Amino acid sequence: MSLSTWLAFFAASWAISFSPGPGAISAMASGMRHGFRRGYWTTIGLQIGLLIQFLVVAVGLGALLAASETAFGIIKWLGVAYLIYLGWCQFRTDAAPVAVASGQQPHVRVRELVARGILINITNPKGTVFLLAVVPQFLNLSKPLALQYGIIAATLCFTDLVAMGCYTTLASRMLKVFRSPRHVRWLNRGFGALFILAGTVLASFSHHR
Repeated sequence: MSLSTWLAFFAASWAISFSPGPGAISAMASGMRHGFRRGYWTTIGLQIGLLIQFLVVAVGLGALLAASETAFGIIKWLGVAYLIYLGWCQFRTDAAPVAVASGQQPHVRVRELVARGILINITNPKGTVFLLAVVPQFLNLSKPLALQYGIIAATLCFTDLVAMGCYTTLASRMLKVFRSPRHVRWLNRGFGALFILAGTVLASFSHHR
């Protein structure tokens, strides 16, 4: 991969990473509820999920999702159901995030936050199909592909770690502004609605796009 090709992908990666989607919503919801230090574990899970998606694309299984209505539909509706479930849970959450601002961490296991991030990405076939469409544009087929895949995956994970970190930080800062239970309750409802909206948008996504 030439330097100019990598720089082009590096620039594209920032736009990809900062584009709003289920990952960004999840990072913000986690930061709002758990603060940055603990909430960032959701981002770690998102990156693991992203790497799994990338591996799927690299071994060619992404083509199956792009070509098969059945395979795509199963993954898509699992993702829709999971996002709506997260939205409902977030919507019903009371003012627990205030505990973070006062130094009392809510009881949540790190592995649960990581697992949530993984599930959000691997149940989003739109991400897999998107990678399938974008990644080949930056590959030099006359050169070894393994190293190129590694460079692309590392670049995308780096920009996504920074982008999701920004979203998590932004949301965690809200805890210092919105301290009353009523304010935080409405924030929870807002993020819950965004999860449900993301699920609705995913439901309308077709593998022909």
